[in-house]
Amino acid sequence: MFLIYKIIMYKKSLIIYLFFIVSVFGQEKKWTLKDCIEHAVKNNISIQQSALDSQTADINYKAAIGDFMPNVNASASHSWNIGLNQNITTGLLENQTTQFTSAGINANVPIYSGLQNQNRLSRARLTQTLSQLQLAKMKDDIALNIANAYLQILYNKENLKVQKEQLANDEKQYTKIDETVKAGSLPKGDLLDAKATVANDKQKIVNAENTLFLSKIALAQLLQLDDYKNFDIAEADYAVQNYSVMQEAPETIIDKAKQQRVELKIAQANVDIAQKDIKIAQGALQPSLTGFYSFSARATYSDRIVIENGMPVVAGPLPFFDQLSQYKGHNFGVQLNIPIFNGFASKYAVDRAKIAAKRSQNNLTLAQQELEKNVYTAVSNAKGAYNNYLATQASLDARKEAFNYAKEKFAVGMMNSFDYSQAQTLFVNAQSNFLNAKYDYIFKVKIVEFYYGLPLTIN
Repeated sequence: MFLIYKIIMYKKSLIIYLFFIVSVFGQEKKWTLKDCIEHAVKNNISIQQSALDSQTADINYKAAIGDFMPNVNASASHSWNIGLNQNITTGLLENQTTQFTSAGINANVPIYSGLQNQNRLSRARLTQTLSQLQLAKMKDDIALNIANAYLQILYNKENLKVQKEQLANDEKQYTKIDETVKAGSLPKGDLLDAKATVANDKQKIVNAENTLFLSKIALAQLLQLDDYKNFDIAEADYAVQNYSVMQEAPETIIDKAKQQRVELKIAQANVDIAQKDIKIAQGALQPSLTGFYSFSARATYSDRIVIENGMPVVAGPLPFFDQLSQYKGHNFGVQLNIPIFNGFASKYAVDRAKIAAKRSQNNLTLAQQELEKNVYTAVSNAKGAYNNYLATQASLDARKEAFNYAKEKFAVGMMNSFDYSQAQTLFVNAQSNFLNAKYDYIFKVKIVEFYYGLPLTIN
C-alpha cells in the first residue's frame, strides 16, 4: 500500500510540474519597444545587408595593406618536342622525342608609385568608417519605423477598448430601453434605434480589431517574424509627460544634431574619400619604381657529348637535380616607369576625381541644410501635435460632460434615444481623436529627441 501511495503522489507531482511548465512557457511573449528594436537590429534583412557591406569594407582595407607587400610567383613547366630534330651525335636531322624541364620563382615589390598605395590604404580606412556609419544610420531608420509602428499598435489597442466600452454601455442601455418599452413608457422606435446602435458598435469593433491586427502584422514584418497571430506587445498606459527636449531652442537641437547625427558624418566621410581619390589619380602622373628578383633552373633529358681522352663520346643526360644546380640563374634589379603620354587618360581621371569631390562637397552642404530643415520641421510638428493634443483633451472633457448630462436627461425621459445616441457617438469620437493626438504627439517628440541624441524609449 505504501508503494502504491508513493506512485500516486509521484504522478500527481509530475502532473503539477508539467502543468506549471505549460502555463509558464505557453504564455505569449509581450514585446516591449526595447525588445523590438534589439530584435530588429539582429534580424532585419536591410541591417544584415548593411553589415555585409561593412565586412566588405574590412576586406578591402586588408587588401590595401597587401598592396605594400611583394608579389611572389612560382612557375614550372615540362615539355616534349616530337618531330624532326638534330641528333647531337651524328649532326643529322632525325625524327626523335626530346624532353625539357624548367622551374623558376620571381618576385617584385613596389618601392614608389606616387604614394598611390598609401592613399589607397587611407581611402580603405575611410570606407570602413563610412560603412559603419551607414550601418548605424540603417539601425536608426529601422528603430524610428519600429517606434512608429509600436505606437500605432498602442493607439489601436486603446481605441479598441473604447469601442468595446461603448458596446458594453449601449448593450446595457438597450436592456433598459427594452424593459421600459415593455412597461409602455417608451415607444418601440426607441428600442429599434438602440438595437441599431448596438449593431453599429459591433461593426466598429470588428473594424478596430482588423486595424489592430494589420498594425501587428506591419510591426512583425519589420521584425522578420512569421507568427503574426501570436505576436503582441506589452500593454502599458503611456501618459504625455513634460518632455525636457521641448524646452530647448531649435538652434540648440540643430547644434546637437550636427555633432551626433550620422547623416552629416556620412556626407563628410564621402568628402574625405573623394579627396583621397584625387590624390590616387594624381599619383598615376608620377614615376613609379619597382624592385624585382627572379630565380630559374632547367634540365634536359637529351644525350650529351663529353670529351674523354681527347675524343668526343656520347653520354646520357646528367642527373636531374645536378642539372638544376648547374643551370640555375638569378636576376634582380629595379625598374623605373615614367609616364609620358597615355592619351590624357591619367589627366582626365584627375579631372573626374575633382568633379566627384565637388559633388561630395555639395552633398555635404545639402545634408547640413536638410538636417536643419528636418529639425525645424520636427520641432514645429511636435509643437503643433501638442496643441492638437490639448485641443482634443479639452474637447474630450467637454464631450464627457455633455454625455453625462445627456445620460441624466435620458434617464428621466427628457431626451429621446436618438439624441442620446448622438451624444454618445460624439463622446466616443472625442475619445478616439484624443488617443490619436496623444500617440501622434509622443511619436513626434521622439523624433525631436532622436535628433537631440536621446535613445528611443517610451516611458
